[in-house]
Amino acid sequence: MKLTPDDKKAPVIKSDLLQVVEIVAKDKGFEKREILNILEEALLPCIQSRYGNDKKISITIDKTTGAISIKRVRTVVDNVIDHNNEISLNNAKRINPDTKVGDDLFEDLPPIELTRSMIQSARQVIGQKIKDIERRYQHREFSNRIGDIIVGTVNRVDFSNVVLDIGRSEGIIRRSELIPNEVFKIGERVKVLLCGLNEEPNVPLLQLSRTHPDFLKKLFAQEVPEVYDGIVSVVAVSRDPGSKAKVAVTASDPTIDPVGACVGPKGIRVRAVSDELKGEKIDVIKWSDDPATFIVNSLSPARPEKIIIDDISRSVDAIVPEDQLSLAIGRRGQNVRLAAQLTGWKINAITAKTAMENKVNEQQSVIEKFKTALDVDFGVAQCLADDGYTSVSEIAEATIDDLTGIDGFDEDLAKEINNRAVCYIDERVDKLSKLCKEKKVDEKLINNELIRPELLELLINADIKTLNDVGGLSTDELLEISKELLTKTEAEDIIMKIRKSWF
Repeated sequence: MKLTPDDKKAPVIKSDLLQVVEIVAKDKGFEKREILNILEEALLPCIQSRYGNDKKISITIDKTTGAISIKRVRTVVDNVIDHNNEISLNNAKRINPDTKVGDDLFEDLPPIELTRSMIQSARQVIGQKIKDIERRYQHREFSNRIGDIIVGTVNRVDFSNVVLDIGRSEGIIRRSELIPNEVFKIGERVKVLLCGLNEEPNVPLLQLSRTHPDFLKKLFAQEVPEVYDGIVSVVAVSRDPGSKAKVAVTASDPTIDPVGACVGPKGIRVRAVSDELKGEKIDVIKWSDDPATFIVNSLSPARPEKIIIDDISRSVDAIVPEDQLSLAIGRRGQNVRLAAQLTGWKINAITAKTAMENKVNEQQSVIEKFKTALDVDFGVAQCLADDGYTSVSEIAEATIDDLTGIDGFDEDLAKEINNRAVCYIDERVDKLSKLCKEKKVDEKLINNELIRPELLELLINADIKTLNDVGGLSTDELLEISKELLTKTEAEDIIMKIRKSWF
């Protein structure tokens, strides 16, 4: 193909070029000028190599006529240093009398014949540029649809990842985002949640999921008019994809039953959602802003008789009848685990007998601690424990009036117990301070509010001397070091807060 700056000399190139440009622009949904820009970029290296890579070359294609113009570009200067890309003012004025120093002078160049290799190279550049523009258009189209359900057609399966055709775009459902044992056939239509957009050029643009909790929320919005209209809200979701899910719902209108609206007549609405999720069983639960009520509801179908809440550790003992214990826990702990995920509380489902045994064991542990630390007999230690004291620190911080309020405690005994508690704490602090100096423990670990003195001593004995050392532990490792001083939730919280400071 011969390139010429004069469209009258190459009418065939003009008509063929514009026809191809219009077809590609229409097929891809691009602007005509964008395709012409791609052609200019693709042809420039080929032409540049013919005229010399040390020279500045400009190529333009007229969007009206299709005429291809090749020009050499040189900068007008007083003193020429780069003879390839600069021209003196005197010589420039011979070509264009109106030119001045600093201008770019454009000179027409004769057409050249493109070789097969040059055309092939240009074709590869054009193909890649078109892909880049397509991806940019698709990015713009889908960026506002993240979090929505979209429908695609299965195109292929790559290493257990499913690739879908979605309009002009491709999306990928990675194996981890597929419901277990889910198998799709080529050409099958699939509902998915659009989770995000991939930035890597050689990966399908759309990140898709069928296991994300929001997928379940959006399915309810499609099947339940009250959810779609915003009268009923899906507040929280916990899922064991393909097996079981719990959904907490509430209504803005007190006259509407949010659970009944989501279940539908004879369960038709919730069954439609379940069918889409390959038979995943769904418990629809009424949400409550009262944690106790919400936790009780979340353990459905079991019905706890009583719950004991620990606000500090965000843990709950749910006491259920003997015959409902297995129902509350669920197969492999599934029901209580999903309830914990739904509410954000650690939930222990136990019987009344177990609760009583736990209470007795816990109190016995506290009594033994008081006997040793305060050097008192069993009766005094039991009176302190029965009155609600669980640590020596609490006794040290208590007033004399608080302690004389305990049955059998007079003022002298109260003062003596308080003094012993204070001395015990002071001795522990001195001992711990010396240990920190001896082991060269980092000040940030010593002064961190997450690390209580009792825990700090255990960490030092385990050769943990910095916050980074603590952040590098697993939850199980920290629990083992703490020797039951921490709950699993507390251990997780400490580790995650320390790791958060890293970023």
